[in-house]
Amino acid sequence: MRRAAEDTAMLSDPYYDPLLTGSPLRRRGVCKVISAALLAVLAFATLIQLSVVASMRPDIAGVFIKALMLSSLLAVVPLAVLWFLDRRERETPWLFAAAFLWGGCIATALALPFNTAFFTLVDAWVTQHPAITLILGPNAAMMLAAPISAPVVEEIAKASGVLVIFWLLRAEFDNMRDGLVYGGLVGLGFNWSEAALYVAQGYAESGVAPYGAQLGARFALFGLGGHAMFTGLFGASLGLAIQTRHRWLRILAPVVGIALAIAAHMLNNALPLVVALAGAAAGEYPGEYEPPADIGFLDGFVSGSLTQFAIFLPFLLIAVLALWRSGVWERRVIREELAGEVGRAVSLAEYQEIVRDRIFRTRRVKGMGRRGSAALVNALPSISTIRSSCSVRFVRTRRCSACARRRS
Repeated sequence: MRRAAEDTAMLSDPYYDPLLTGSPLRRRGVCKVISAALLAVLAFATLIQLSVVASMRPDIAGVFIKALMLSSLLAVVPLAVLWFLDRRERETPWLFAAAFLWGGCIATALALPFNTAFFTLVDAWVTQHPAITLILGPNAAMMLAAPISAPVVEEIAKASGVLVIFWLLRAEFDNMRDGLVYGGLVGLGFNWSEAALYVAQGYAESGVAPYGAQLGARFALFGLGGHAMFTGLFGASLGLAIQTRHRWLRILAPVVGIALAIAAHMLNNALPLVVALAGAAAGEYPGEYEPPADIGFLDGFVSGSLTQFAIFLPFLLIAVLALWRSGVWERRVIREELAGEVGRAVSLAEYQEIVRDRIFRTRRVKGMGRRGSAALVNALPSISTIRSSCSVRFVRTRRCSACARRRS
């Protein structure tokens, strides 16, 4: 009864905002500084994006806009999958959109200047060493730069978005599943924007827009491979750092997570270099530049899915394992914390449904409409989270206040 009274007192506080629980944004001065910094980053990203579009010829800009629209349609499927994975404790739609747009607008803009500068340096070095071009072909500079610059720069730019959510909205970041969802959203947003840019680049180089080849390959595995998986691995590592009680794992997990993301990205970008080196070893040297074959979307999707499944299998298994274990943890916390709420927050029949919850099974409340049922089901994990964490913070705060009164 005492614990329930403490929870009720905290929830009735007019200044209590569940979204900002534990967030530095609750302090006005800190909030102003952080807001100014984020606005500066947004302004920089907007300037970069506008400069990229402004530098395109009208016909290239038209191809880019069309590719972006097609990319938006293809992103619906992976977005729906991530929305389903987050069904037990649904985040607000604006937070979903913010994570997606960080990847699509901010991370791409942050990475572009660094990638361009590094490519320029590599291109100058290749020009001074013509033997490299003889071995790797006219795309030698891109083959050498892509496995080095892009994995490091782009993964750090995307990971920064996940870290912003982790730091500023800690109450919305509970476990590995949340990390996978947020990381997947940021990576999916990056893929959404980058796919359109590569279609426009292909059109500028060859005069033919490679819609099928680029969109099919970049949305292989239904858009859940590639960037979504890379950043999802890092997000899962942050979630593991929250879940674990071991101090060493809290420090090590994010480091391993970003290393896995960079390694998977590097492996993906190194494939053209490996193929070129294998051909050179066999005595087959590339000739003049030839634009890639214009293939259909289905061909690009199937070949891209098979390739990604083969090269990313270890990383995919890690992501699936993290998703499974986080689901087990999530269901256990909900069951244990709501056990004491039977007859108050939930009825016995509702709690029995909670106990029977499984990985692909969504609970429904009998006698209620679909929306009302979904709202109640989504509220139950929040109740369990409040019981398991918020009351602890409340007790600590009250103890600190008592100590302050004794000192005075």
